[in-house]
Amino acid sequence: MQALRIVLLSTAFNGLTQRAWLELRESGHKPSVVLFTDADEVARQVREARPQLVICPFLKDRVPAELWRDSPFPVVIVHPGIVGDRGASALDWAIMKGEKRWGVTALQAVEEMDAGPVWSSREFDLPPGIRKSELYNGPVSDAAMYCIRDVVEKFVGGYQPQAVDYADPQVAGRLQPNMKQADRAFDWRQPAGEIKRRIDAADGQPGVLADLAGGRYFLCDAHLDHRTGEPGRILAVHDDAVLVACGDASLWIGSVRRQPAPGEETFKRPARHELGRLLDAAPRLEWAVDTHPHCEESYQPIRYREVGRVGELTFELYNGALSTEHCQRLVRALQWAKRQDTRVLLIRSGRGSFCNGVHLNVIQAAERPGEEAWRNIQAIDDVCLEILTAPQLTVAGAGGVMMALAADVVLARQGVVLNPHYATMGLYGSEYWTYTLPRAVGGETAARLSGDCLPIGARQAWRLGMVQDIGPRDPETFGSWLLSMAGAAERNWPELARRKQELDPARLQLCRRAELDEMRQDMLENRRGFAERCQGFVLKRRACRTPERLVEDWARVAD
Repeated sequence: MQALRIVLLSTAFNGLTQRAWLELRESGHKPSVVLFTDADEVARQVREARPQLVICPFLKDRVPAELWRDSPFPVVIVHPGIVGDRGASALDWAIMKGEKRWGVTALQAVEEMDAGPVWSSREFDLPPGIRKSELYNGPVSDAAMYCIRDVVEKFVGGYQPQAVDYADPQVAGRLQPNMKQADRAFDWRQPAGEIKRRIDAADGQPGVLADLAGGRYFLCDAHLDHRTGEPGRILAVHDDAVLVACGDASLWIGSVRRQPAPGEETFKRPARHELGRLLDAAPRLEWAVDTHPHCEESYQPIRYREVGRVGELTFELYNGALSTEHCQRLVRALQWAKRQDTRVLLIRSGRGSFCNGVHLNVIQAAERPGEEAWRNIQAIDDVCLEILTAPQLTVAGAGGVMMALAADVVLARQGVVLNPHYATMGLYGSEYWTYTLPRAVGGETAARLSGDCLPIGARQAWRLGMVQDIGPRDPETFGSWLLSMAGAAERNWPELARRKQELDPARLQLCRRAELDEMRQDMLENRRGFAERCQGFVLKRRACRTPERLVEDWARVAD
């Protein structure tokens, strides 16, 4: 296919935009990114870049009129709803209403939001019990990639988008209002499953505002439990979560954000951290891999099982962020798992991200954020060291990068986006990356990847040697595939099993010391602006401009 000049106009270079950028590059195009800042400036940048096609994979703002009305190129919006659906709360309503089927529609920008003619659409089964963040990063992202590829092919073929015919009985979508907190509200006397669905529909953003421990908080990260009690009462605390009684059962709530006072900014924190002394009277429930390895509790962020000679250690931490405490728990679990009579140790996440690095929200909430960041990075290094020094052959089922590279074998899920760099957060980086990344791809490529600060896809990671194989996209199917691949790991990758014997502890220590010497300056002395970037990330501050690394040469305009 002919390479097109495509602009990706987006509110942020988020996971979906990154995946669209990668998919278009894999197809031979050179997409250039414009992040939405000021409407007039964005219109100028896009217009002067002279693209042939503009695609908006993630846009919270209205497309400037001069782009959709007066430009020679079409502007196509990727909307997370079925054909005919309109409104900013598409996924929220789909989960709240318990829809069985949902989809993504690519439509041309017009004056009315989401009302333009359709270029492409893709439907999928809506998995029961799925959170909005998981839905967005999974089925929605997959359907969006199909639509984007379809739009490009149709554009090359001269296709004309089709207006939506609401009289057609097959058009099920309709205009839906923006969901308000009044729509999300619940009473703790309602069934736990019903409350969970409301929290799932708001997961990530904005959360559900509810009464808890005498205050008002936005709730996220809900998990069902069988225990009962007085509705609304906190029954117990475990790790970072609090157990709240509902009408028929209870819910573990893992993450909350305090309702801000006028003019105040607040952000999500682990529930136990935010509620603090309000939990003094609540019972502490304790179970962990090293003390209760065969625990049957419904809520287990870190869990272990054995299948044949494979030990499977799963950690399912909210948004893939590892706080200092998370790392300490994971270290204890790894140390226990390493002592078991197994040949292979499979280390994997659940349905979410494998590891997105240190927990920036916990860091930002600390009295001295730099010092907490310093503790956190040393703790995550401890996790990596346990993986590197495991006597078993280690297999990582990865959706992250640097920590996964500590394993002997790295297996990725199809469609994942990897970011093998730290500099965009104002950090040199740690996690033994100066040892594991060159070991995987060579020194020259490692320097390029860490310096370019660009995402890479699973296929590119496989070609580079960072990933040994790519498995199914579906999380459940991927989990079964991971286990089968781990069982055959010694046979499939004997050279990696032999490489374990060549591990040099002295070199590992030198790498760690050198990395931490750099990180001390970044985290404690703030030499590259980590403190400001951490705060901006946590408070979801918009980018002031599009980073130069995301602008292609053909799209550069004079200042």
